[in-house]
Amino acid sequence: MGYIKKLFTSLSVFELCLWLFSIITVTASFLLAGNFNPLTLIASLIGVTSLIFIAKGYVIGQVLMVVFGLIYSIISLQYCYYGEMITYLGMTAPIALMSAISWYRNPYKNSPEVTVSSLNALHRILLVVLTIIVTIVFYFILKAFNTPNLFSSTLSIATSFSASYLALMRSPVYAVAYAVNDLVLIVLWILASMENTSYIPVIMCFAIFFINDLYGFVSWQKMKKRQSSDI
Repeated sequence: MGYIKKLFTSLSVFELCLWLFSIITVTASFLLAGNFNPLTLIASLIGVTSLIFIAKGYVIGQVLMVVFGLIYSIISLQYCYYGEMITYLGMTAPIALMSAISWYRNPYKNSPEVTVSSLNALHRILLVVLTIIVTIVFYFILKAFNTPNLFSSTLSIATSFSASYLALMRSPVYAVAYAVNDLVLIVLWILASMENTSYIPVIMCFAIFFINDLYGFVSWQKMKKRQSSDI
């Protein structure tokens, strides 16, 4: 309990308000929807909590992202969104685990904050090449599974992989990639809700994710500037 209390007391007033706003908004959207999957609500609450700590550069944020990825893959399987399931179970969650290890090994001085890094030329090339390869491979996998909304699902894989890769590299741009991924997922779940209205709260969930990821970019830019000035 002491560790959890320390985590939340480290949040600024704005960050605490953003977290509370996110929790309340997501919960309210599910409750107002009436017929919803409790597992989806749990995943959403874990997700928004992970984002606020990832925005702080804390390892616990990546650990929570692993848990979110596992639960979200189950939810995606229930709707036959095999692209989302495979992406989060086979890519996002494992890379989040790798990121947690990387962040743990690269703390900024003696703080719980990770050391912000910048992509070099090789990292940029790998980002483009690997994203293209992963996207092409998954396109054919998803097509073979007759995945609904194939284009949106494939685009989600490209944006999700890019975001995960950038987070692993400890680049502030990770947040921009995740924000783009959020927009893709909003479209994806809007299409799903046209057939099943119980998925409408998921749209609100990713809208909140979008707001948090935008803040994450701002926060990491401040972290990068502060860390650079300390050198």
